[in-house]
Amino acid sequence: MHEEIDLRSDTVTRPSSAMRQSMADAEVGDAVIDVDPTVQRLEELTAEILGKEAAVYMPSGSMTNQIALRVHCDRGSEFICEQDCHLYFYEQGAFASLSGLVAKTIAGQGGVLKREHVCGKVNADNDHSVRTRLLCLENTHNRLGGRILPQADVIDTCNWSREHGLATHLDGARLWNAAAATHQSECDLAAPFDSVSVCFSKGLGAPVGSALAGNTEFIREARRTRKLFGGAMRQAGIIAAGALYSLQHHRSRLSEDHAHAQQLGEAFASQDGFSIRGNTIDTNIVAIEIDRKQGTAEQIVAKLAAEGVRCFAIGEQAIRLVTHLDVNSDKIDRACEVIATLA
Repeated sequence: MHEEIDLRSDTVTRPSSAMRQSMADAEVGDAVIDVDPTVQRLEELTAEILGKEAAVYMPSGSMTNQIALRVHCDRGSEFICEQDCHLYFYEQGAFASLSGLVAKTIAGQGGVLKREHVCGKVNADNDHSVRTRLLCLENTHNRLGGRILPQADVIDTCNWSREHGLATHLDGARLWNAAAATHQSECDLAAPFDSVSVCFSKGLGAPVGSALAGNTEFIREARRTRKLFGGAMRQAGIIAAGALYSLQHHRSRLSEDHAHAQQLGEAFASQDGFSIRGNTIDTNIVAIEIDRKQGTAEQIVAKLAAEGVRCFAIGEQAIRLVTHLDVNSDKIDRACEVIATLA
């Protein structure tokens, strides 16, 4: 019986013994009343890496995204985003129920919103129209298979936003992967944006948490909104220590996950009836389109699971596999052997 290979997400990772030890040894305080020193170190390091004035630690990336939307936008206003982005597709429309906001979704090119896609999309400021306040981008783009946004396009689109008086927010849950793959710093990738959300519990392998970064005044308002949303935590240094450890030790190994993703993609592409979404794998997410002659996504998921390889269906004819630090080269080789039997 082979050991299970869990490729459903990079959120399934378990903390290493060294990370657990760092959590056990964490110096803590009451992060709501005043300061938890470990949380403070995490926030300061995150802000430094992203090139922003300040950052605030939160339980999840959904919370960091939703708080960014609320702080940037007046109630009853709208933001622009790509139609398949995470904050629209996977966060229950929280922007509407929690903050009274409207989303203007636009189809990009391979998940990328360019100036040509957003031009003319800002509403006229009159008594009849919802006010457009914000542009949101996602890097890497989850549903497009971990796609990296070309930085030249990002800069151009963010410049367009400023020209039209819009703030800019980056959902950078896997920005660490984009930086590793492009050899650009997270600071450079985040520079065009007013606010940035990053996640510690995906590719970096921490058990809990995300952070929102921006200027000092923005983060002050974000902390206030975090309290409103129920995200303020007391002795949070215990979990922040895991995030801090991941930030200090796991960014340098992300290229291994990218190489493993390439292996998986090649294994699928070599089989009749399977193709890579967008014909490229940029980082650690492998999105596979399935020809109907091979069956449905759920059928393929079940076949893989029967051989100990777990993944998700992300549509009737598409599946997703995500590599991470808990899946080594031997497991990837084994998964490729299983994939070779599908056709």
